[in-house]
Amino acid sequence: MQPHPWPEVPAETARVARRAFRRGSLAIRARDELGAWCRDEAFSGVYGVRGAPGISPAQLAMVTVLQFTEDLTDRQAADAVRGRLDWKYCLGLALEDEGFGFSVLSEFRSRLVAGAMEAALLEVLLARLGELGLVGAGMRQRTDSTHVLGRVREVNRPGAGRGDGAGGAGGAGGCGAGLAGRGDRRVLAGGLRAADR
Repeated sequence: MQPHPWPEVPAETARVARRAFRRGSLAIRARDELGAWCRDEAFSGVYGVRGAPGISPAQLAMVTVLQFTEDLTDRQAADAVRGRLDWKYCLGLALEDEGFGFSVLSEFRSRLVAGAMEAALLEVLLARLGELGLVGAGMRQRTDSTHVLGRVREVNRPGAGRGDGAGGAGGAGGCGAGLAGRGDRRVLAGGLRAADR
């Protein structure tokens, strides 16, 4: 892995996204409120040092958070990276960025689980939300990362009962599926939405 700094939002992406989302969106607020909450260097233990530059693990972590809050399959999340202005803004991507194949997300989760990093990643996110005063003592919050990874895995199971035929490649093993529901997504997203209240 060759660590990259969290990318600045390209000027054209920022201009178009701000016009399209005059009131903002969760992805835009995530970028504006959280900033560079996660860095590629944090993933050095689960990525090799050789090979061609890959997709930023910090960006994949942000995609996973957005994917969870919107209850998307891996295919849908990869399509959102490719086609949604607010996601491109959040990730600091140029408008013409083609994104990545959906299987990258399950590979990323597999690396997190294999390296026992899923809990550490969620702790970093919760710490940043706490610094911003968006979560804290006495506030409802979920701190177990297995809920996030388990729910993303469940949504990506073939025949997961979504009714839209959108079952993608299965996720990594290790955590049971179905551990989180819509309430958990609301809690995670609630930290970001709190700024609007």
